[in-house]
Amino acid sequence: MSERVSWVPDGVDTGKPSAARLYDYLLGGGHNFAADRALAEKFLQAQPNARTIARLNRSFLRRAVLFMVDRGIRQFLDLGSGIPTVGNVHEIAQKADPESRVVYVDFEEVAVAHSQLILEHDPNATVIQEDMTKPDAVLQAARHSGLLDFARPIGVLTAGVFHFVPPQADPNAIVATYRDAVPAGSYLAVSQFTQDLQPEEMAGVVEVMKKSQNPMYPRTKSEIEALFDGFELVEPGIVPTPLWRPEGANTDDPDKAGIYAAVGRKV
Repeated sequence: MSERVSWVPDGVDTGKPSAARLYDYLLGGGHNFAADRALAEKFLQAQPNARTIARLNRSFLRRAVLFMVDRGIRQFLDLGSGIPTVGNVHEIAQKADPESRVVYVDFEEVAVAHSQLILEHDPNATVIQEDMTKPDAVLQAARHSGLLDFARPIGVLTAGVFHFVPPQADPNAIVATYRDAVPAGSYLAVSQFTQDLQPEEMAGVVEVMKKSQNPMYPRTKSEIEALFDGFELVEPGIVPTPLWRPEGANTDDPDKAGIYAAVGRKV
């Protein structure tokens, strides 16, 4: 039976779980439904460390944004941004510089609806409902928003989303289209599940997600490196999330991180 609550946009089938709402649940959020929680419990059975993996991925996003801000980036395109939770990109960037601008992109109705609510009074941030795997449509909408100046460097963020892009969609070509749309000096941040870390658990997660609207496609380190064609990887390169420029003492086991992370600069 589908849930109906006041914050659910019309037409959303709450009986069908989504990856965005599953991630929200793993992060401790409240914008998820029974179907999402049921899928998440199966996800946790396959990968008991899933909540920590989600937390580490969110922490990487924060550090990547701050890294870019430190290098002069003041505008961001956040692809597959998901359901808003504490530490959104605009909050991080605008704390450093209130004039920082952010365009969020997602196609999940609940994610978009809540982003619109949060950003209602922020003239420097917006959300567009588009599929990030259709970069031409995304870029057209981003330009139309008037918030991003494509003549100046942009931080392109893909945190924990490319593992939902199947090989037949040609993820390298998708990234290349975004790369070609931004000028030299722009940055790309990527984090995604890999079979290189805990392969048995990852295989179980893939099986669980086959039964959802969002099947998962983990990638090897070399496959992730291929996404950075035309970018120069910044140190420390492609590493498990807790090893990417950690702040202070790092007590998380990188072998159980589940996700590789990296940032590159367009040359």
